[in-house]
Amino acid sequence: MSEKRALLAEKKLPKPSEPFFFLKPTSSYIVEGQDVKVPAGAVVNEEVELGVIISKSCKNVTVNEAMNYVGGYCLALDMTEANFVADSQKKGLPWTFGKGFDTACPVSRFVSVEELKDPSDVNIWLKVNGRKIQDANTSDLAFTIPELIASITRYITLEPGDLILTGSPPGIQPVHPGDVMEAGL
Repeated sequence: MSEKRALLAEKKLPKPSEPFFFLKPTSSYIVEGQDVKVPAGAVVNEEVELGVIISKSCKNVTVNEAMNYVGGYCLALDMTEANFVADSQKKGLPWTFGKGFDTACPVSRFVSVEELKDPSDVNIWLKVNGRKIQDANTSDLAFTIPELIASITRYITLEPGDLILTGSPPGIQPVHPGDVMEAGL
């Protein structure tokens, strides 16, 4: 995850010296049109993000090589159980259950690299119940896509189909059962 600079400012947080990541289990992924199942009693926030889909296995990739491993993109919603994550942060614990609950990551159709030629300059937006609440450009990412890939592959081998979420713009807010979310590029 590499938050947008504006979101860091909104939260009054400094830009970290390096990206921070967490993993989502495959049970968290759903395709657009499927329902997010909010855990009982949870406060779930939405976060629209550009997803980067890896095309081939890579390890110890440089920033200059990184885009050679990108097969395409998608839009993703990083649904977050806010109270669990806040409590985990206070205790210094991982965010797995707050970020990776079942259905926590709706993803759009695949967008090829030919369709999205410059992922460093694309607008992403999210509407909830018809009201636009997030709208930003990927040029505002705290870390570039090549920087994210290079950082991850220092520690983890990325495989074809792996998905990297690049960070959310400001405007994160809770969603409720029955809310309709619509995202776009």
